[in-house]
Amino acid sequence: MGQLNSITKTEAKSRIIKLRELINDYRYYYHVLDQSIMSESAADSLKHELTLLEEKFPELITPDSPTQRVAGQPLDKFNKVTHQTRMISLADVFSEAEVREWVARNYKLVPPKTRLTFFTDIKMDGLAMSLHYHNGILTQAVTRGDGLVGEDVTMNVRTINNVPLKFSGKPEDIPEHVEVRGEVIIFKADFEKLNQIQVEKGEKLFANPRNLAAGSIRQLDPRIASSRPLRFMAYDLVTPNLETHQLAYQQIRSYGFQTSMQDRTFDSLDQVIEEIHRLSQIRESLPFGTDGMVIKINDRKVYQSLGIIGKTPRGAVAYKYPAEEATTKVRDIIISIGRTGAATPVAIFDPVEVAGSIVRHATLHNADEISRLDLRIGDTVIIYKAGDIIPQIKEVLTSLRPDDLPVFDYEAALESQYPELEFERPAGEVVYRVKGLDSGLILKRSIEYYASKPALNIEGLGEKNVNLLVDSGLVKNLSDLYRLDAAKVSQLERFAEVSANKLISAIEKSKTAPLAKFITALGIRHVGVQTAITLANRFKSLSLLIDATADDLLSIPDIGQVVAESILAYFADEDNLKQLQEMRELGVNPFYDTQTIKPLYSQSYVVTGTLSEMSRDEAEAKLRELGATVTGSVTKHTTALIVGEKPGGSKTMKAEKLGIPVMHEAEFLELLHR
Repeated sequence: MGQLNSITKTEAKSRIIKLRELINDYRYYYHVLDQSIMSESAADSLKHELTLLEEKFPELITPDSPTQRVAGQPLDKFNKVTHQTRMISLADVFSEAEVREWVARNYKLVPPKTRLTFFTDIKMDGLAMSLHYHNGILTQAVTRGDGLVGEDVTMNVRTINNVPLKFSGKPEDIPEHVEVRGEVIIFKADFEKLNQIQVEKGEKLFANPRNLAAGSIRQLDPRIASSRPLRFMAYDLVTPNLETHQLAYQQIRSYGFQTSMQDRTFDSLDQVIEEIHRLSQIRESLPFGTDGMVIKINDRKVYQSLGIIGKTPRGAVAYKYPAEEATTKVRDIIISIGRTGAATPVAIFDPVEVAGSIVRHATLHNADEISRLDLRIGDTVIIYKAGDIIPQIKEVLTSLRPDDLPVFDYEAALESQYPELEFERPAGEVVYRVKGLDSGLILKRSIEYYASKPALNIEGLGEKNVNLLVDSGLVKNLSDLYRLDAAKVSQLERFAEVSANKLISAIEKSKTAPLAKFITALGIRHVGVQTAITLANRFKSLSLLIDATADDLLSIPDIGQVVAESILAYFADEDNLKQLQEMRELGVNPFYDTQTIKPLYSQSYVVTGTLSEMSRDEAEAKLRELGATVTGSVTKHTTALIVGEKPGGSKTMKAEKLGIPVMHEAEFLELLHR
């Protein structure tokens, strides 16, 4: 989690208690009652946070922590059976880096010169089951339960068509006792057919294949299990104990069991990483549900010698593919003013990976949505990607909420973040808008600023021409500038063929503007020329700036909370992001020149008074061209104060007080021509 490094032990203890309570509730409903109070990927995210906190503060680990147990208690409606060998869960890893760390830890525990090989298989989403055979005949089927004690569901498992009731082959070739473990699942296509039948009957739809499979096995009447398209997919041979996991799978299949057929063996870790990517590409096309890949040390002697830490084996992990849902904390709620003048709230998160990408913020749409969610700054939330693209908040986990979180006051936030603006909420609308502005006026002003000298300096895009382009309907947003056609422009009043071509040429030239100029041109509130230069020097690309977190921005000198919030709000706005994407597709590619070493880089100047050779704006522009920072006030970081005639007395006094050098115009001109 984003704040893990700075969290105190007291804060961690409080957080751990709340996480344990919520995860235990989830486990009880999911594993015991076959009901789901949240998605498995969201629960995984909470468990991962708990694991990281306990790793940081191991003294806070208690025997009843969810990290120290496997699953919930078995139901009482079946006979309880003690497993001969505990059915353990695997530790989850969520990145390639964590896979590599797992391998590195194991290499430290095995004898020198040991070369580890790896066995992998897709991780199926079903009900874990242990099947026992005596002389090749099925004698007992036991659920995982709590890992030590499960439930005898033999009569139900006997109805599963792909479970061998008797092994084929010569009796002398079959061990006296065989234990095979696997998952009871329902294929996705079969599940859809069952739900179609439910629709035709007018009955409630089943929630998901995993819960339906588990519920079917836990019915006292075997006829219910028999009526469902259940399958047993084997993944482990406990007895006999063969030399490798690969041989165990071969033996499992020889006994007549179905497996995923996605198992592989590898000699190197790089090959394992490649397999993670391969399965990621095909897993949606597999007939069964899956959320990860199991990775084991192939040699069973090495695997078993590594032992168990807590309740998980050292010799295996489950790589979890990017979650469709995840949990994170809300750092802030900022309000973005869009191109129509609408005020849209945006939640800023601790960065978290969802569906394969890092999510840092999500739109909250309007004040009513915040009230509906009862969302507060500091809350823990479940987020997901709508259509796998747009991050959304699904739920606020109020049970993890600190006691002192105040209700979010939307109108107070508007007043605080935009003190110079007035807002109104028109009757019948859910959106607050800037009072006295319309979308056409906002667009015209933004284009004028985009084309102005401090920004991209696009010749021909002055106020009158901008008004003409917008009023004619040729330009409906900034990206439309790069769709303009000279033939259509030439038909407008004030334009002819030559002037239209000159305008199109000037707009085309702006596609490869310096990054600092482009950032300035976007017109982000509180981001002027100097701040744009600072951002360009810090991030060096627009994509990295778009992905910047609050902490990234606040770590930059001269960027405070107000400026950081404004930048975050701009790049959290869906309209702005869509516009930037369209501009990229149209060839707009601002650049950062890493080859030029500017002579005044890292120096800071303040200009005061009237200069005879140039205006103050021109002087500041020349300093910036040489790489200097230009600010409006003298601080201890100022390199020199440049003074002309009638300088500001307060700036001169402050420079003297701080011992900042004072540079007169002649010295300044000499500086420019060095």
